[in-house]
Amino acid sequence: MTIDLVIKNATILTMDENFSRAGSLAVKDGRVDQVWETAEPPEASLATIDSSQVIDLKGKTVVPGFVDTHSHLLMYSQFREQANCSSPLNQSISDILEKLRAQLEKVNNDEWVLGWGYDNTLLKENRHPTRKELDQVSTEVPIFIRHTSVHFAVANSKALELAGLTDETKNPKGGHFGKDEDGKLDGVLYELPALEPVQAAIPTPSISDMADLLGEGAKDYLAEGITTCSDAGVGLDLGLAEYEAHLKAVKEAKHPLRMRLMVLHHLLSGVFKDKDAETLNKEIQAATEGRAVLDSAKLFQDGSIQGFTAALREPYYTKPEEYGELLRDQEDFEKELLDLHNRGFRLTIHGNGDKAIESILDAYSFVLNKNPRAHHLHRIEHLQTALPTDLDRMKELDVAGSFFINHVYYWADRHKKYFLGPERTARINPLADVSERDILYTLHSDCPITPISPLFSIWAAVNRQTMDGEILGENQCISVEKALQTMTIDGAKLNADEANSGSLEAGKLADFAILDQDPTAVDKMAIKDITVLETYIGGERVYHKG
Repeated sequence: MTIDLVIKNATILTMDENFSRAGSLAVKDGRVDQVWETAEPPEASLATIDSSQVIDLKGKTVVPGFVDTHSHLLMYSQFREQANCSSPLNQSISDILEKLRAQLEKVNNDEWVLGWGYDNTLLKENRHPTRKELDQVSTEVPIFIRHTSVHFAVANSKALELAGLTDETKNPKGGHFGKDEDGKLDGVLYELPALEPVQAAIPTPSISDMADLLGEGAKDYLAEGITTCSDAGVGLDLGLAEYEAHLKAVKEAKHPLRMRLMVLHHLLSGVFKDKDAETLNKEIQAATEGRAVLDSAKLFQDGSIQGFTAALREPYYTKPEEYGELLRDQEDFEKELLDLHNRGFRLTIHGNGDKAIESILDAYSFVLNKNPRAHHLHRIEHLQTALPTDLDRMKELDVAGSFFINHVYYWADRHKKYFLGPERTARINPLADVSERDILYTLHSDCPITPISPLFSIWAAVNRQTMDGEILGENQCISVEKALQTMTIDGAKLNADEANSGSLEAGKLADFAILDQDPTAVDKMAIKDITVLETYIGGERVYHKG
C-alpha cells in the first residue's frame, strides 16, 4: 500500500454521524484512506512512505474543509479592486467621498469609479449619499457605489446619464429610483431592478480578467479553511460572462476550490432555456474536468430588511405604513418555478421577510403537487424572520434552508431599533427551532455582504452576540457541534454530496483544514478568534499561514 500523506498526533473532528474523534489519518490518491483513533498510526502504515510525508501536528485540530453554501465569490473578487466605502472604516459621507477621490486617481479616463459596502445606518448622517454628493468627486467620470446589502446603490449624474435614466423614467417592478423634494433623481437606486440600468452601462470586464480576479479572491476563501464554494448568483450582474469566467477560472486552475454554480433564473429561461439540469451540469463538469458543478437555479422573492424591502406580514417597526414588497407575482413565480423544476433544476430562492418565505413555500407546495419529486433539495436562503408555522411547512415539504446568521452580529441592534422592533428581532435566524424540527440547514456569510469566515458564522450561531454586546434570543443558540455540522457535513448533504465530502472518513475526499485550537474545547466566545493554519484540497496543501 502506498500512502501519500499521514497526519498524526492531531485532534481530528471527523464530523461523521457519531461526531467521532481521531488522532491520525492517511491520505491516498486525494482521498482519506484510513482514520485511526490513536495519535500514532500503526508502524506498518508508515513503512512505505518518506518521513517528509508525515506531518506531526503536535495536538493541533483538524476539521473537514468548510463547505460554503452561499456567498458571491466573483462579486467579492471584483469588490476587492474597488473603493472600500464600508463602515466603521468610513464614519461619514465625506469619508466615502475621500475614498472615491482616491479611486478616481487609479482609473483610466474610460473607466468608472466603483465602490462597495456603504451602510447608511452606520454613517453619522444616517442616510444614503446622493447624486449631488458623488458629483463633488467628478461630473465627468461615472461613479457607482453599492450598499453593503448590494440591494441598493448610488450613482452620480454621469452614471445616470449613461444609463439613460431621467426624472421621467418609470420605476421598475420590485424597485424604484430615489427622488429629492423637487422630484429630481437623487441618485439612490432601491433594489436590484433599479440597479440594472446602471449596471448594464458599466463596461464588462473581459472573461480573462474576471477569471484572474476569481483566482485572487479565492485565496481569501482558502485562508478561512473553505474547500467547497457555492457562488450564489452566477449571472446576477454581468449575465453569461460570469458563468464563462467561472468555467475559465476552474479550467485554467486559477484556484483549487471545488466550485458550485447557482445560475440566475434569467439565464436558465434565456440562453439556457433549451437545457435541462442534467445537460447543463454535464457541460459544466466537462469544461472543468469535474472541478465545478451545477448547484441550482437562483431566484429572488424579496429584498433586504435593512432597506425596508424585505416582504413582511406585519409592518416595519419605524414605518408602520411599509410592509416591503414581493418581487414576483405569485402566478408568474409559480409558473417559472414549475418549468425549472420540470427540467430537473434544484431551486434556491432568496427570502428574508416572512411574507416572502410564505410565498416561496406556497410556490414549492404548488410545484411539488404538480410534479412530486423525492429528495428535491429545494431551499430558501437567508430566512431571517421565519416563524414556527413557516418552519413547520418547510418540514412538511422537505424544504432545506441556509441562514444568514451573521445578521445577528452585524445588524440585529439596528433591526431592533429601526426595522423589526425588539420582539421580532429576538428570534431572527431561529436555529434552535429549525434544529428541533430536524430540518436540513446550513449557515452562511453571504460574502461580500459580511466577511467570509465559517468560524465567525459558527461563533455567531453558538453565541448570538450583537455588535453592541447583547445576547439576542439566547433560546435560539445552538451547540458548537451542531454549528460545526452546518458548515461541514450538513453543507455536503445540502449539496447532495455527503457520500463524497463533508466528513473525514475512509473513501471521502481529503479536504480539510488545520486549526490552532479545537472549537469544541475553547471558550465559546473565542471560536471566532481561532486561526486557520493550513488548508488541504484532495490531500494537497493549498494554503499555509505565513
